[in-house]
Amino acid sequence: MTDPAARILDAALMHVPFDGWSDETLRRAAEDADVPLVEARSLFPRGAVDLALAFHRQGDARMVERIAEEDMDALRYSEKVARAVWLRLDSVDKEAVRRGTTLFALPMHAADGARALWQTADTIWTALGDSSTDGNWYSKRATLSGVYASVVLYWLGDDSLDHQDTRAFIDRRIDDVMRIEKVKSAINSNPLGRAVMAGPNWLMSKMKPPKDARAGFPGSFGGGR
Repeated sequence: MTDPAARILDAALMHVPFDGWSDETLRRAAEDADVPLVEARSLFPRGAVDLALAFHRQGDARMVERIAEEDMDALRYSEKVARAVWLRLDSVDKEAVRRGTTLFALPMHAADGARALWQTADTIWTALGDSSTDGNWYSKRATLSGVYASVVLYWLGDDSLDHQDTRAFIDRRIDDVMRIEKVKSAINSNPLGRAVMAGPNWLMSKMKPPKDARAGFPGSFGGGR
């Protein structure tokens, strides 16, 4: 039998369009899943926000499964990133995401929302085989977090056929990011540029990812992971 938390989450998706990510949704979902409310509250101690975060993690996990099933060998790296971003969107219910965006816009939950975006960016880079071990680990995830946040907002308002406008928007945003990476590469390949960037590059090389990548912060400086 499916574990109680998964049953509650599945049941909650029927109520979210009407009640949002709320304590009422948790109560109704627990009842539908035949899970005692006291147990449901122990599984989701902060109620609605923990339920919404479980939904977000589920979307990340489904995206990873779909990436593993894709044949991306013929794609350029930017295309792989763009494809992964689209698969993340295509793996979840749009109305549930809309309601989650509203919840995480509240000041008391903004940090949880930002952390969830970071974890999605980390999941994408990890699934695509990113092997960064210095400051680039952070810069890649910070940049993609911003891209993904803007893409979600665009997608929520997109009513084009098969979300074609969103797909084009993703391509444009990823192209912008890759353009920045090309500029950085060009600067570092130039003798004068290397001299100017010697300090920042040294600093970046000393930054290490956290031992638990899901946390995002803190990492370490000057030592190993």
